[in-house]
Amino acid sequence: MSYEMNDLLELMVDQGASDLHIQVNQAPTLRISGAMSPVDGPKLTPVDTEDLMKAITSSSSQEQLKTTGGADFGFAYMDRARFRVCVLRAKGSYGMVLRQIPNDLFTLADIGLPDKIKELITRPRGLILVTGPTGSGKSTTLASMVNWINENRDGHIITIEDPIEYFHEHKNCIVTQREVGNDVTSFSAAIRGALRQDPDVILVGEMRDLETIEAAVGAAETGHLVFATLHTTGAARTVDRIVDAFPADMKDQMRTQLAASIVAVISQVLCKKRGGGRIASFEIMVTTTSISQLIRENKTYRIASDIQTGATHGMISLDAHLLNLYNKDLISADEALEKSQTPGAMRDRLLENGATLTSL
Repeated sequence: MSYEMNDLLELMVDQGASDLHIQVNQAPTLRISGAMSPVDGPKLTPVDTEDLMKAITSSSSQEQLKTTGGADFGFAYMDRARFRVCVLRAKGSYGMVLRQIPNDLFTLADIGLPDKIKELITRPRGLILVTGPTGSGKSTTLASMVNWINENRDGHIITIEDPIEYFHEHKNCIVTQREVGNDVTSFSAAIRGALRQDPDVILVGEMRDLETIEAAVGAAETGHLVFATLHTTGAARTVDRIVDAFPADMKDQMRTQLAASIVAVISQVLCKKRGGGRIASFEIMVTTTSISQLIRENKTYRIASDIQTGATHGMISLDAHLLNLYNKDLISADEALEKSQTPGAMRDRLLENGATLTSL
């Protein structure tokens, strides 16, 4: 028995799998609701994985794979779904991981973001950061925000991605989507170019180096609304990560720039939902005069306290949001504890609420 890539893609869509793993000596494996589920069938041979790779990988990406050991790209499977693909070499053989990107864009309410977010994304300028670990749904959240702007404002939206994941049609806005490595050489070059293209909103798929961070913050300072992502958890860690990317003699300047430009930091994690599926939990920091001052004065360790008392500004801590999800019976107590930023305090609060934990 040999596997056909189209059959595996159909299975992914039908099963609602988030990811498909193709590796030698393992049957094709789906990730469904966070759990790994091998397909019934034989283990893949090196010939199998090479054939499956070639079925969806362009000649240019195959060349990149040979020279660098890996390649990333996006592709559409008919009108069923889009996929973000990472192909790689491991122990001399080929492997792949495919991430499913749904065709339909979620609304902000579908994702679970409060209405207060709409006020933030109608700002004319500033930096909005969506952060979280790999696979936490950052791209989906950003796509939903961009889609809301596209439907409710007019203007020019430029997205810079590697690769392009969600496709956005022109609605009330003109949308220009540029792919790093295909349409432009780098994120930083694309941001500099975007400033000459009359943008209102710029989405930066990932702030992965100092040059990109500098360009994104500069764009936010010069009168544009900039969305970007980082692989951090929590607002304080996010600010620290950005500042730490700069040499010592530039850190104070960057703190001043961030204090003036950051509108909000939305940190998220994906939780296993009771009954199957996934649900996002958020920490939302909205920049106030007090938080701006904490960033300028390098007192980010006090941001968490401002978030806890900032409900009137639309803020919520990750632990408070996790507790809300548990109280609504959307996630288990163990899941809330596992994803918590302060496990000791979360354990106490869950027990106060009558929770039963499998491990205390």
